[in-house]
Amino acid sequence: MEKPLPSALVWFRRDLRVEDNAALYHALKAARRVWCVFVLDREILDPLPRADRRVEFIVDSLQALDADLRALHPDARLIVRHAHATAAIPRLADELHVQAVYANHDDEPAALARDHQVRGALAERGIALHTSKDHVVFERNEVLTATGKPYSVFTPYRNAWLRKLEPFYLKPYPVASYADALAPLPEDVLPHMHSLAEAGFEPTNLHELRLGAGAAGAEALLADFLPRMDRYGEARDFPAVKGPSYLSMHLRFGTVSVRRLAREAWHQVQVHSPGARVWLSELVWRDFYHQVLFHHPHVVGAAFKPAYDAIRWEHGKHAEVLFAAWCHGRTGYPLVDAAMAQLNQSGYMHNRLRMVTASFLVKDLGIDWRWGERYFAERLNDYDLAANNGGWQWAASTGCDAQPYFRIFNPVTQSERFDPEGKFIRRYLPELAGLSDKAIHAPWLARPIELAEGGVQLGSTYPQPIVQHDEARQKTLARYAVVKGPEDAA
Repeated sequence: MEKPLPSALVWFRRDLRVEDNAALYHALKAARRVWCVFVLDREILDPLPRADRRVEFIVDSLQALDADLRALHPDARLIVRHAHATAAIPRLADELHVQAVYANHDDEPAALARDHQVRGALAERGIALHTSKDHVVFERNEVLTATGKPYSVFTPYRNAWLRKLEPFYLKPYPVASYADALAPLPEDVLPHMHSLAEAGFEPTNLHELRLGAGAAGAEALLADFLPRMDRYGEARDFPAVKGPSYLSMHLRFGTVSVRRLAREAWHQVQVHSPGARVWLSELVWRDFYHQVLFHHPHVVGAAFKPAYDAIRWEHGKHAEVLFAAWCHGRTGYPLVDAAMAQLNQSGYMHNRLRMVTASFLVKDLGIDWRWGERYFAERLNDYDLAANNGGWQWAASTGCDAQPYFRIFNPVTQSERFDPEGKFIRRYLPELAGLSDKAIHAPWLARPIELAEGGVQLGSTYPQPIVQHDEARQKTLARYAVVKGPEDAA
């Protein structure tokens, strides 16, 4: 059958792989000649610090993507532009004389606005923009309630998601079968594969973290995780244990297909793996938060439940001092401080600790959850607006299916339960390494002789607690009283 289009352009965004890539597949199937581009979008990159692990990961992954395209077809090259995408994509489409541009969905409000602008500029040139689902298993309106509404509670959403799931939705797109359509670049179009320095950025400690880059990096992590998946449910909450998959950065930038991961989990669920069921549920949470963002874009900057915007948070210089102590891991609560040290040193934070640190900021320090959300957005390697916003609103009790406001994590209890021997704390707070397994969770409760023997001087080598948890809990209950409803009193 004759392909309907003479030529097309594939615009990579959060999908930096060739395998099982929906947009690439649709373009290759539809056009006789296909070129590929990624834009280092200055709209996104210019405000970032010059040393940013995510940018380094992207640049490394672009080099891997270029090599993977050439493995599919020796004449293929990845075009890279360092520019504003809203201008670069229409300009390149013009230069290549394509009839269509193919991309995968990105449902973040800023991305939707960008795509709307690009679609209009392309339409003026007679060029179509086609976008496809790729970064989630189910999106937008694919999983709705019986009345056709989006879900706002996770468990019924997950149940509906699992009922809908069947092998068809997890099938990989057979990109390699159509790779002959990948075409050499015209002589007047240069690929411009930018190095990190050419993009205006500096090296970080990314390579020391051994996350890998590109599809090969994701495959290595997945191969390491698959034998551990069955134990995921029991291991995932302990930050000193190798429990997670560590694939979140690869999922964020699409160097691995979410269909591939869900397929691996689903196969193990079928043989009654409890860990696989829990891990699959985490992928469902990811879909859930993306559909929340799509249907309720007001969550960017405001509470999902509008009544919670009436809460009066701490403010002024005192709040700024408390926030700075939290950011720098100087709260006097070892598990919180160790978690923040992990984030600041590596750009990664264990999921249990994301909940603990978020709860501490909002419900112990009384700081607006949006402050913490922004800090995580700056620091997390795997930063994803939907998941980050959803997680923070869950911790702050302002979001979909959130933790009730009166359930407040005790940071000492969490420490004793999930880092009982203090291994995680000792790794990131070596100044406390000399304390006993009991004293390390709450040094201020230790006897003076224990502190002296451990080489700890509170207020000097390690801070005193900046807040008393029990007192803070009472303040939080009073703070949230403004939104207390009949259901909260039950």
